[in-house]
Amino acid sequence: MTSRQRVLKSLHHKEPDRVPIDLGGTPGATGIHAITYNKLKKALGLKGGTTKVYDPWQQLAKPEPEVLQKIGADVYPITFPPKGWRKDTLPDGSACYFPVDWQPIKLPDGSWGQKFRGKIIARRAQNGLYYDPVYAPLATASVDDLKDFDWPAPYSFYQISSKNMPKEPFIALAKEAKHWYENSDFALLGTFGGSIFEAAYGLRGFEKFMEDLLINRKFAEALLDKLVKANIEYAKRYLDAVKDYVQVIMVGGEDIGTQQGPVINPELYREVIKPRQERLWKFLKDNSSALIFVHSCGSIYDFLSDFIDAGADIINPVQLSAANMESKKLKEEFGDRLTFWGGGCDTQKILPHGTVQQVQEEVRRRIKDFAPGGGFIFAQVHNIQPDVPVENILAMYEAVKQYGKYPIC
Repeated sequence: MTSRQRVLKSLHHKEPDRVPIDLGGTPGATGIHAITYNKLKKALGLKGGTTKVYDPWQQLAKPEPEVLQKIGADVYPITFPPKGWRKDTLPDGSACYFPVDWQPIKLPDGSWGQKFRGKIIARRAQNGLYYDPVYAPLATASVDDLKDFDWPAPYSFYQISSKNMPKEPFIALAKEAKHWYENSDFALLGTFGGSIFEAAYGLRGFEKFMEDLLINRKFAEALLDKLVKANIEYAKRYLDAVKDYVQVIMVGGEDIGTQQGPVINPELYREVIKPRQERLWKFLKDNSSALIFVHSCGSIYDFLSDFIDAGADIINPVQLSAANMESKKLKEEFGDRLTFWGGGCDTQKILPHGTVQQVQEEVRRRIKDFAPGGGFIFAQVHNIQPDVPVENILAMYEAVKQYGKYPIC
């Protein structure tokens, strides 16, 4: 069974030969920090190659096919190729390459900042390991200002593209997708973006947008509608480039949960946010055969039925440590309607701080809960961070190979 066949069978809630594996199929959600990636390559005995940071914000490495083959991964990311790569070093001094457009400057306080049109939009502390969004371009905007806002909005982490985007990136994206479709048996995951809720609070500022939802509803709805419209225009061109090649399209992030519970009242979500997400997600489904992958962190139990109604096929990262996110309960209640892409190993405590045995026991437990009947793609909960010991990463993948064979025992 090929990787593509294996993933598709599981996505359609049937049991393949083994549980499919993903590492880095999505920039930002199932990846690995570039520092840890360099250590993993060394532990796997792989020499040469290049560590390319395809998510500069979170400093995530794009896994090379040789690494994916070594760990048994089945998914490859289809992303817009950058204009080029430039050599650089990571905070620990190890070598890497960044997109040429990512040119941070050292600021007077010793931190690093990425500029766009004269504004610092991202900042990394002097000894930090990530860049944080630090600019909300719509913080003081009115409804009238939205009409003249410079869409797309590349000012923040929550970028939106539109029909005004030049042709060249889509040509390059189509070429990339076609190459991997014809020259590999990986399942291909297209990272669309397309955030609605999270993009709104990224562009407006979190606290300000939460206030908007309660006391400035006219602005909140105008911003959300603008995001839907911009994303649908972008989707028309995006799908023209990749719909013949990708099997899954990721939307979001749409982080709507905290460790303890929902970010907003579920009824408010259903009234204001859900109809807009549904408009975009169903446009993607109506115009391609790809399944819709929704990334939403935290305790999202209260929203899962709504996500399904709105068109979601897959949920990620399945944050097991959050309230009401127990794996067995999720599978029993939603396993016939959702694929769980993630939830394979807790990354808050067990993967970084547990023993090898604890990692293996965790993987076995989650496979036993999630894998029966298909509908499960193994990935750790969110990205593998720099504090994770390499031996725990190796133990995680060894456990998947050992316990992930069907029938699950």
